Amino acid sequence: MGQRAIPCMLIRGGTSKGAYFLRDDLPADIAARDALLLAVMGSPDKRQVDGLGGAHPLTSKVAIVSPSDEPGCDIDFLFAQVGVETASVDTTPNCGNILAGIGPFALARGLVKASGARTTVRVRTINTGTIADLTMDTPDGEASAEGAARIDGVPGTSAPIDIGFLDAEGSVCGALLPTGNVVDVIEGVPCTLIDNGMPVVVMRATDVGRTGYEPRDQLNEDVELKARIEAIRLAAGPLMKLGDVARKVVPKIALVAPPQAGGAICTRSFIPHECHASIGVFAAVTVATAAALPGSPAASVVVMPEGRERTLSVEHPTGEFTVTLTVGGTAEQPVIERAGLLRTARILMAGQAFVPAGRV
Repeated sequence: MGQRAIPCMLIRGGTSKGAYFLRDDLPADIAARDALLLAVMGSPDKRQVDGLGGAHPLTSKVAIVSPSDEPGCDIDFLFAQVGVETASVDTTPNCGNILAGIGPFALARGLVKASGARTTVRVRTINTGTIADLTMDTPDGEASAEGAARIDGVPGTSAPIDIGFLDAEGSVCGALLPTGNVVDVIEGVPCTLIDNGMPVVVMRATDVGRTGYEPRDQLNEDVELKARIEAIRLAAGPLMKLGDVARKVVPKIALVAPPQAGGAICTRSFIPHECHASIGVFAAVTVATAAALPGSPAASVVVMPEGRERTLSVEHPTGEFTVTLTVGGTAEQPVIERAGLLRTARILMAGQAFVPAGRV
């Protein structure tokens, strides 16, 4: 038997990398689609040597893109986290990094047209219904890859992509605080169970016996810590309306500590079983939101700017991630009206992905 060829682009979005497809180029049947994506990425295999995956959760991601039928939206985006060593395709979570590549992909594939030197594309994330505006430099009718924007975790500089989230609150769990509480005590640890684009369990690092400044590799080898936070995560799943999360990538875990490098808050993010080299887009937004809630573990360690428009530098193992929040409401009961951030993206390859016909 021969091989099946599927049009594909490889794009670095933020600090992740993924395979981007047009929805109509993939099977409509979900089981058949997922089998094809596993074959494309080379999963399950810890090296993904027989596919396009990069042998890490951050480089084993897929974007499925189509024109949107939602009024006011341009593009629909379905995110898929493909397991590396497991035959899993999870479309539960968002991914703000892969989202950053949707605008360049949509322009390159002719789904939208540039509207001058700067172009805004409104994207609906099908996983959660979240809507975001992506604004890109398009001086020549396509997304520019050249610019002075720098994000930690990516070498060099690139053109900025401004992402503004219009309605991320409760995107997966149905409410910003799915239990209705700013603090829930799980396994003896005060936690904030929160979803502002990504379900996250936020806790002070000191409450699990760590500083929150440990190097990533040290935390990945910390068997005792990982077992403890996994027990908390499994208990948090049903409380967050996520059910049994043993085989899900949400909720994530964020350990927080006072800032160490001039930022607003220091983080160590688990995705969910491996410490992230940085922190995901929606996780950073969600942690920053938690830090704005009086009485939360994150609020007890944050250096919070004042005012309605707030810029928070979220520190992580390889640098920082800047989140902007528009905060309304009152000091006692703040309301996060808008969250935004800066990302970059670059198209790396356009061509065809091949999979053995016998596997799909």
